[in-house]
Formats: sequence, structure tokens, C-alpha cells
Amino acid sequence: MGPVELLHMSVFSQSFSPCGRYLAAGNNYGEIAIFSLSAALSPDSTSLSQKPVLTFTAHEGPIFSLLSTDCHLLSAGNGEISAWSWNELIKKNAKALWTKRPNYKSSLEIPEINSMVINPRDNSLVVGGGDNNIHVLDLEHGVFKSVLQGHSDYIHCVSVREREAEILSGGEDGAVRIWDSRTGQSVHCIEVYKYESCARPQYGKWISCVTTDSDWMLCGGGPSLSLWHLRSLSPTSIFSLTGCQRQATFYQDMILAVGEGPFVSHCLLGGEVKAQIPCTPQSLNTLQLNTNSTEHRVLTVGGSSDHIDVFTNLSYRAFSLSF
Repeated sequence: MGPVELLHMSVFSQSFSPCGRYLAAGNNYGEIAIFSLSAALSPDSTSLSQKPVLTFTAHEGPIFSLLSTDCHLLSAGNGEISAWSWNELIKKNAKALWTKRPNYKSSLEIPEINSMVINPRDNSLVVGGGDNNIHVLDLEHGVFKSVLQGHSDYIHCVSVREREAEILSGGEDGAVRIWDSRTGQSVHCIEVYKYESCARPQYGKWISCVTTDSDWMLCGGGPSLSLWHLRSLSPTSIFSLTGCQRQATFYQDMILAVGEGPFVSHCLLGGEVKAQIPCTPQSLNTLQLNTNSTEHRVLTVGGSSDHIDVFTNLSYRAFSLSF
């Protein structure tokens, strides 16, 4: 890859291997890079240890979502999902085990897939994207078993509340929909931009991130990042972060968020922005916490650069991996 491509690279997605020793990252060119965290974190690491052990083209077009199961890496490209064996990737063999495409109404348009999440309740893969629908793939039998319809514009993000058998989705239409995963029915629709405390008309109404932790939900995008209590369906904290937040996660008694701006924001549940930790990319798309391995417990963030920043301690960037 030449210097021009590297200059215009964006990292959109990341996933840690089940053992926690490797990181997969997907970029705007349809490539997946596999990094060895054990090599990069080793006391004997060199600049080579921060380069991929394997890079391969997985899809045409950007890879907006990566996800790991017990033994597979799932990647989403233009309108399709592929599965790769982690064992084989570690041995530097990149051969897709299968590629599946949701049942789209039209064969002319290929909608991008923006987000995927596993629903452990029935071992299914919940997929949201550019055709405004959520497609549910039965991972055991390899077939798409249902379509959840309700959004009027494309879906940016999906999340699962396993205990309540609920799926949450956020879309360009400004709605967060809560679905009953057993019936496929939409049970609640929260139009976040209609709440004065959250609305930011100058950024639009789209919802780019949604995540949950028991009775709590975080969502943001055009509207401010906000924390919601799901029993009362009301916002309890609004975070005054500039620009649109593209991903957020609960971490201990904090919230970590990334979006426009070269930093990871640390927020307290009450709404206070406690710290903003500088990063290499000027704008961020993805953050991942490695909980699969205590030895390699890191936070990694990627965005508008070929660099992925690695934090061994949340208060500063330790080093960067690069494509």
C-alpha cells in the first residue's frame, strides 16, 4: 500500500481474539490486519512488533464491523458477512470459512453493514445496516431467521440486553428502537432528538452509538451523548462533549467515549467530563477494551489514521500499532 493510501486510511472496527493475545482491525479499504498484542507488549518489543503479523483483503469496501465468537472472527463488508477461523489467522492463513448475505429486497443495491452483535440467548448474530432493517442470523444453522422492520433510515448501531431478551438499535432516523428478540416486535421507540436536553439540531438527529449495561443505556450521535434509565425511558445524565460521539462504553464506574476530536473522553455517570486523553488520529471511530486476557488488558482506539493507539493505563497512550 502506497503513502497516499496510508494517508487516507481510516480504521473503522476492531475485535480481540478469544485468547486476548491478538487484535484484528478493519479499515476503509476492506483490509483486516492482525496484530500480536503479546509481541507489542513484550519488554523486548521492537518497532516491527507494532506492525501486523498478517494483513489481507476481506471485503470490497470498508469494514465497519468486526466481532469475535469463541473461535471465529466475523467481518462485515458491503452487504455481506464473512467468518474466519482465529486459529488459522494466527497461523497466517486467511481463508473465509463462509460468507453470507442477508435477504435484501433488491439485488441491485448493496447496503453496507454498520454494526453486528451476538445475542447469546439464542446464539444468533444481530446485524444492522443500510437497508433500514435488522437481520438476525442463526449461527448454529447458518441461516437468516428473521428481519426486524421499523426504522425509516439506515441503522448505525445495535446492542443486546440478554437478560431482558431485548435488542436495541440506533439509526439515521434519530430513533433508538427497543425490540423483543423473541417476537421481533418493536416495543419502544425513543426519539432522542425530541428531548430538549439532548437535542443538537446543528449536528442532526442521527444516532451513531448505543450500548447498554443492565437497566442503563448510553446513546449519542447528532444529539449529545446521554445516559438513560431504561425502566423509566428517561435521560438521567447528558455529557457536554463537542462533536458527535461514535462509540461509547461502560467501564467500571465511568464511561469512555470517542468521536470527533483526537481524544478518549472519560465521563462520570453523573454527567461530568473528567478527562480527555490525547490520541494520534484526529477523529476516532472505534474503541475496544480487551477483557479476554488479564495479561494483555489494554484499551485500543482507531480512527482517521493508519495508527491504532494502545493504552495499558487509561490515563495515557503507551504506543501505537500501525497498518
